Amino acid sequence: MTDHAGRRVLVHPDKQSLASAAGARLVTKLVDVLAEKDEAHLVLTGGTIGIGMLAAIADLPARDAVDWSRVHLWWGDERFVPAADPDRNELQARTALLDQLPLNPEFVHAMPATDGPDGEDAQAAAERYAAALARHAAPAADTPAFDVLLLGMGPDGHIASLFPEHPGTREVTPSAIAVHNSPKPPPNRISLTFRVIQAAREVWVIAAGAEKAKPVAEALSGAAQELIPAAGAHGTEATLWLLDQESAAELP
Repeated sequence: MTDHAGRRVLVHPDKQSLASAAGARLVTKLVDVLAEKDEAHLVLTGGTIGIGMLAAIADLPARDAVDWSRVHLWWGDERFVPAADPDRNELQARTALLDQLPLNPEFVHAMPATDGPDGEDAQAAAERYAAALARHAAPAADTPAFDVLLLGMGPDGHIASLFPEHPGTREVTPSAIAVHNSPKPPPNRISLTFRVIQAAREVWVIAAGAEKAKPVAEALSGAAQELIPAAGAHGTEATLWLLDQESAAELP
């Protein structure tokens, strides 16, 4: 269905079918983008269902239809921990899929880790990521025009590392920010801001599980993005909510 804000809501029977369908949809989208442009820009997400979608792509024969060497990979947020920490979205994505793909290493734009060049300085690390975004932006822009930006959603309605009523939800100027005192561990993170998320061509929110039903319903019924950050997830050309039946249970 499509709601009054133009968001498409697609409900799948269960988590596995959601991950498989989202993976197939993403492969098809990337093939279409690369048929029209030299390069594609994709923002990845972490979380159980986000990583599950990547694992589903790994098992999909059609993944070879994508020229992965022409795909730029970015992240919407990252846990600010050492690079080898199993909590890292990047490490989980590499294990699930990326290490199996013929990627151009220069097109894999991981967010800095605490054992990177900025050490424990999350603000400097966020500024470093903002500079990387700017290097791949069109003139007069500070981020690439993302073709697809993937987002998971927490039981509190957070997306990326933008948590309800947290200072990060009010940041409008930077493209990437340091998030301190996160209500969900680890406490320090790096995140894209709403401005960047909302400038993506397509934004896909992927959510599964009964604990997501209430925030899904609130986000799609017009809640303020400061209270339910997922309500602020929308793209300039398309916004998709990809759900399983449990997470869609409280929708009208």
